[in-house]
Amino acid sequence: MSHEKAMENRSELVLLGINHHTAPIEVRERLAIPAGRLADATRSLLSAPGIREGLILSTCNRVELLTVHEPVPEQGGEHTHATLLRFLDEYFAVPPATIRPHLYEFREREAVRHLFRVAASLDSMVVGEPQILGQVKESYTVAKQVGGIGSGSGASLEQLLQSAFTAAKKVRSETQIGSSSVSIASVAVDLARKIFGSLAGKVVLLVGAGKMSELALRHLIQHGARHIILTNRTLARAEAMAALLTGLDAVTTEIIPFDDLHAEAQRADIVITSTGAEQQLFSRADAQHFLQRRRGRPMFFIDIAVPRDVDPRMNEVDGCFVYDIDDLQQVAQAHQADRNREAAAAEQIITAEVARYQQRLHALDAVPAIRALQAQAEELRLAEIARCQSRLAGLTPEQQAAVDALTRSLTNKFLHAPLTAIRAAAEQGDGEALARLASLYTRPRQ
Repeated sequence: MSHEKAMENRSELVLLGINHHTAPIEVRERLAIPAGRLADATRSLLSAPGIREGLILSTCNRVELLTVHEPVPEQGGEHTHATLLRFLDEYFAVPPATIRPHLYEFREREAVRHLFRVAASLDSMVVGEPQILGQVKESYTVAKQVGGIGSGSGASLEQLLQSAFTAAKKVRSETQIGSSSVSIASVAVDLARKIFGSLAGKVVLLVGAGKMSELALRHLIQHGARHIILTNRTLARAEAMAALLTGLDAVTTEIIPFDDLHAEAQRADIVITSTGAEQQLFSRADAQHFLQRRRGRPMFFIDIAVPRDVDPRMNEVDGCFVYDIDDLQQVAQAHQADRNREAAAAEQIITAEVARYQQRLHALDAVPAIRALQAQAEELRLAEIARCQSRLAGLTPEQQAAVDALTRSLTNKFLHAPLTAIRAAAEQGDGEALARLASLYTRPRQ
C-alpha cells in the first residue's frame, strides 16, 4: 500500500459527550451508567459500525464516549457523528431532541486535549478534585476487559490513555492544584455548614456507603458533626464506614437498616445522599410526612447522586430544602478562585503534554515512508553489489566485508537528508508534505 493510501485510511479519534458545563442534571442523569452496567454499555458501543476502539466515562458530572473509528471515505466525519448519536439514542432510549442541544464533540488533537484536561481535573466542577482520575482509570480497565482498548499504533487508546495518566500525574506533582483535597463531597459539607453556621448539635444522615459518602463523612467530622446516622443497601459497607470513626471521642454513630430509611429519616436535620440507585429514594410525599413528624423543624437534603436520589419537588414542601449536585457549583466557585493560579500552571503542563503526544503520533506517520525508502535503498545497494560480483570475486573475506561496510555507509549518508525531511514533515503534522516526500523518494525505479 502506498503512503498516500495509508494516510487516507488512518483511523480517527472522536470524543462525544455532555457534562455539567453543557447540560443540567435532569439531562445528565438520563445518560448516567451505573458501574454494574458499564461493561455492557461499552460492548454495545463497540458493536456500532466502524468503531474499532471505545471507552465510556460516566460520572456524576459527565458522560463521554471516546472512540477510534475506521474511516468510511464516502461518508467521512458525518458517518462517525451519526454512529455515535445513534448509539446514544438507542442505548439510552432518550429522545434525540433532549440530548443533542447539550452535546459537544472533539476530534483528534482537541479530543486529546480534552481527555488530558479531564484526567487532570481541570474540567471538573471542583477543579483539582482527585476522584476523576480514578474514574477515568476504572473506565479504562472496563474497556480493556471487554476489548475496547487495542494495542496498535497510531490513534490507539492504549497509548492515549497512558499519556493522559502521565499528564495528570505531572499536574499533581508539579502544581498545588490538589493540595487542599477539595471534592464534591467536601463542597456538600461546606454547603451544610453554610446553611447552619455550625454542624454541632445537628443530626446528619448519610445514605450510601461509597467513596463519595466516605469523603463526606470525613469532612463532616472535621467540621464539627457529632451525631451521624449511616445506612446502605449492603449493611457490611455501612459497618465498614462506621469503623472509620472508631475511637473518636464525642462522636455518636448509628447504623440503621436500609429498609428503615423512611421510618428513621425524619430524625435528621441534614440528609446527604450518594447512592447508585436508578430510582429516587425520597418523594414529595415523603417530605410532607417528615415535616409533619418534625413539627415544623426544617430539614435539608443535599443530593450528590446522579441519577438523583431526591425528588426536586420536595422543595415545594414548606420547611424542606433540597440541593442537588448542580447547586453545589456556586459553592465550588469559591474554591475555584483560590486555585486559578495553580490551574494556569496546570494548563501549561497539559498544553506541553498534548504537544508531546501529538509529536509522537505524527512521528508514526513517517514510519511507512521511512521503511519503504530504507528498503528501496537496501535493494539498490544489494543489486549493485550483485552486478559487480564477478569483479569482486577475487577479494578476501575481509575486503568483501569492507566493501559491504563502505556501501552501507554511503547509503546511510545519502538517506540522511530525505529521512530528516520526512521526519520533520511528520513532526509538524504536515500530511501533504509528508505524502509528497514519500512519493518523491520512494517512486518505482524506471
